[in-house]
Amino acid sequence: MFFWRRKKKQDEAETAAEAQAQNVESTIEPSPDIQEPPLGDSEADIALSDQSAAPVATEATVVETIHTPEAVVDALPIKTEAPEPVPIPATPEEPEPEQKPELQPEPDTEQSQSEEEKEEAVSDEETEEAPRRSLFRKFVDRIKSTRDALVNRVVGVFKRHGKIDEELLEEIEEVLITGDVGVDTTLALIDDLRTAVKRQKKTGSSDINWLIDTLKHSIRERLDCGSRDLQWAKEGPTVVLVVGVNGTGKTTNIGKMGQRFKLAGQRVLMVAADTFRAAAIEQLTVWAERAGVDIVAGAEGADPSSVCYKAMEQIKEKEYDVILIDTAGRLHTKFNLMQELEKMGRVLGREIPGAPHEVLMVLDASTGQNAIQQAKTFTQAVNINGIILTKLDGTAKGGVTIAIHDQFHIPVKLVGVGEGIEDLEDFDPDAFTNALFEGAEQSEG
Repeated sequence: MFFWRRKKKQDEAETAAEAQAQNVESTIEPSPDIQEPPLGDSEADIALSDQSAAPVATEATVVETIHTPEAVVDALPIKTEAPEPVPIPATPEEPEPEQKPELQPEPDTEQSQSEEEKEEAVSDEETEEAPRRSLFRKFVDRIKSTRDALVNRVVGVFKRHGKIDEELLEEIEEVLITGDVGVDTTLALIDDLRTAVKRQKKTGSSDINWLIDTLKHSIRERLDCGSRDLQWAKEGPTVVLVVGVNGTGKTTNIGKMGQRFKLAGQRVLMVAADTFRAAAIEQLTVWAERAGVDIVAGAEGADPSSVCYKAMEQIKEKEYDVILIDTAGRLHTKFNLMQELEKMGRVLGREIPGAPHEVLMVLDASTGQNAIQQAKTFTQAVNINGIILTKLDGTAKGGVTIAIHDQFHIPVKLVGVGEGIEDLEDFDPDAFTNALFEGAEQSEG
C-alpha cells in the first residue's frame, strides 16, 4: 500500500512536471546540452526516475524540497512566470518650442510722468485762461462805446486820409484827446507813433494794420504800473481804507468787495465811517445784510475816528480776515482830508500794526477828465495803493483808464463793468487792450 501510494504521488508529480515543462517550452527554448530522462514503468526505471527527480536548477524551474511528517520528500515544481517584455521606448518627439509670450515694452515711467505733468500744466493753463477769456468777452461787450470813440475813429480817419504822414498823426491826436485819454498821455502816444514811423520808414505807407498794432502796443505799455494784487497783512486782519468823492460808487463797491471776500471764505467786517452822508450808513448796512457779514456803524455826524475805534473793540471779541472801511467823501479842503485820514490811521495802527494796509480810491470813469482831477487831489493828500474804476460800461470816456495809469503810475486793481456783484472784476490790462482793439485790424479795405 505504501508503495502504491508513493507511486501514485510520484505519477502525479511527474504529470505536473510534464505540464510545467510544456509551459516553459512555449516561452523558453531548452538548451541542447540538457536532455530529459526517459520514463519507464519498471522499478529500476522508477528508481532511476527518483534520481533524476533530484532538484536541478535551470533557468526555467526552481525545485523546493518540503519535508512532511511522513518523511516523504515531495518535489513540487514552482512555476516561474516569464519576464514581461521590456517595452522599447519610442523615439521621443522633439518638443515643440515653447512659445514665449511677447514681451511688452515696459512703460517709460519718466516719459509717462512727463506726459502727465504736461497734461496737468495744460489743464492749469486752461484753468487760468478761462477767467481771462471770460473777462475779455465781457470787456468786448461793455466797452463798446469807448472802442467806437477811440479805435474805430482812428481807423475811420486813416481810411479817409489814405496814408501815414504828419497830418494823419495830428488827426489821431485830436481823436485821443476828445476820447478822454488826456493831453499829456495823448502827446506821449503820438510821439511814440512818430518815432516808429521814422525808424521803420513808414511815411507815405497805407499799411493800416501796422499803424493799429503800433498804437496798441504803445497803449499797452502805459498800463503797466506794478502789482495789482491787494496788499495783505502778514498776520492778523487786513485793513482796507476806501476813499473817494461822493457819487463815484464808493459805498456800493465796498459792499460788492465784502460779498466777494465772503464768498471766498474770508471773515469780513464792514465799518460805516462815512458819517457825513445821511444815506451812507443805511446803504452799507443793507450791503452787509445781503452779504451776510458784520458791520460797525456810528450815528450820523459822529467822528469817523470814533467809529474806527469801535471797530477795533469789535475785533477783540471776534476774529476777522478783512476789515473794509468806508470814509467820508465830502471834505472841503485837502488839509481837512489829510487830517481826518491821518487820525483814522493812528487809531487803526494802535490795534493793528501797519494798518491801513491798502488804500483804494474809487473813480467814476464816466466823469472823464473830472476823474483825473479827483485823482490829483487825493494822491496829494493820501498814499493811494490802487484804484477802483467804476461805471466803465456804457461810457465813451473809458480812455481815462489809460491816462490814470500813465499820469499817476497807480494801478487800476478793480473795475466795475455793470450793476451786479459779478460785475466787479480784477482789472486785466491785456484783456482790456485786446477788447479795445477788437476788430480794428479787419477794417482794412
